[in-house]
Amino acid sequence: MLKYRSSIRHKIILGYYIGVIIFVGLSIFTFISLRFIEKKIMFWEVISELFDSTLEIRRFEKNYFLYEQDSDFKENIQYVKRAQDILESNIERYKMLSIYQQLEIMKTDLDKYSGLMEKFAKLKGKNTAEKQILETTIRKEGKKIITIAENISKFEREKLQLFLNKTRMNLIYAIIFLSLGGIAVGQILSRMVVKPLKSLEERMKLIAEGRLETVAIESKDREIVSLTNAFNKMLKELDLRQRHLVQSEKLASLGTLLSGVAHELNNPLSNISTSCQILIEDFDAVDAEHKKELLSQIDEQTERARNIVRALLEFSRDREFKKQVIELNKLFKETILFVKGELPARVNINIDISDDIVIFADKQRIQQVFLNLIKNALESVADEGNLFIRANKHIINWKNEEKNTCEYLRFRGKCTGECTVGKDSIDIEIEDTGSGIPPEVLSKIFDPFFTTKDVGKGSGLGLFIVQEIIEEHGGCIAVDSEVGKGTCFLIRLPIKEQ
Repeated sequence: MLKYRSSIRHKIILGYYIGVIIFVGLSIFTFISLRFIEKKIMFWEVISELFDSTLEIRRFEKNYFLYEQDSDFKENIQYVKRAQDILESNIERYKMLSIYQQLEIMKTDLDKYSGLMEKFAKLKGKNTAEKQILETTIRKEGKKIITIAENISKFEREKLQLFLNKTRMNLIYAIIFLSLGGIAVGQILSRMVVKPLKSLEERMKLIAEGRLETVAIESKDREIVSLTNAFNKMLKELDLRQRHLVQSEKLASLGTLLSGVAHELNNPLSNISTSCQILIEDFDAVDAEHKKELLSQIDEQTERARNIVRALLEFSRDREFKKQVIELNKLFKETILFVKGELPARVNINIDISDDIVIFADKQRIQQVFLNLIKNALESVADEGNLFIRANKHIINWKNEEKNTCEYLRFRGKCTGECTVGKDSIDIEIEDTGSGIPPEVLSKIFDPFFTTKDVGKGSGLGLFIVQEIIEEHGGCIAVDSEVGKGTCFLIRLPIKEQ
């Protein structure tokens, strides 16, 4: 047996069917009510016609008593027959009514009235006591007939009015019920359909902000599950591609670093070679103490070369993202080894970082950030200038929170990431005295594939990847620059919670 699986489509169709059922039910109820009203109105027309006939009977009766004209008598008898025909033709409908007995009495009275009028007509032209008594009797019977007809008409009119009022109230109740039903269905649909979509929208906003976290929506709807799975697959692919992109940029950076690293390796290798030459040529002439000193230098320079190679291998190796506590001063000194060979003689690098400042980060990735920024700074400085690297703990003082906020916002150029001023952080500044960045370029420097270098000399991914790595660490990066005076990058990384 196939297992039923919830879906938004089924929920919407269900809501549609419920709405249709309510609408059809209300329509049927309205149709039945209108048909009943129509029958009531038709019956009221019959009663009204009967009442009108009795009025005409009385009118021609009075005329005949006054003028004794045959035309008045004929009209009177004609309306009596008309009233009798109305009663006879609708007798089956009257049986269900509470006024049926009155109608039977009226029918008998009409027969009696007709007989009395014919008897009175035979006494035409005479002025006898019998005629006077007969006239009085006819008048009483006529009054009785019209009273019954009037009561029936009034009763039916009131009954029709009551039914119309009842129908009106039923329609109002039906409209209220339909409205409340529509609101209830809307609320249910909102909870069943809109809520998971809203949750999905909120997750998409977080993804758009750069938080590439797995989407988890509490919904069993087939469409939501499929969309969530598709997004999670896309995020996995995106994360994989991003890692490949970071690695590609890293390998591209290695090409430019190799000349500097080779130059840096040349110094310890030259020292090792010199010491070895002295030992080979003057081994017997050199005393034991000097030999020990030369061997110590060889060991020291070998360790220095090993550290350079180890740092290079560690930088180039692809690893999973893993945070650890890192001494910031030591990390910067190690990073500078990669570019020291390219450093012009009149360019000074000044590091002002206390030994107790540590960051909680992935060493390989954060080192790539620092290397990119230092390389950019050296390119901007060119042959002469200064590069300042500073770091300090940004401890929140809640009394001066507004001051701290303003202090941070002085970096007015371009800021990306969530640079919150509500948490303690490590602030790292990399400032140069180079050419600076024009305002029209400053707003685009973190965009992917944006570069001001010649074709083939830059991919435009350096600062984009810097931004991605910083945001991956839960931090942010801002830049302030003035043409001709230099550029300052501020990196803010959250302090590891104890």
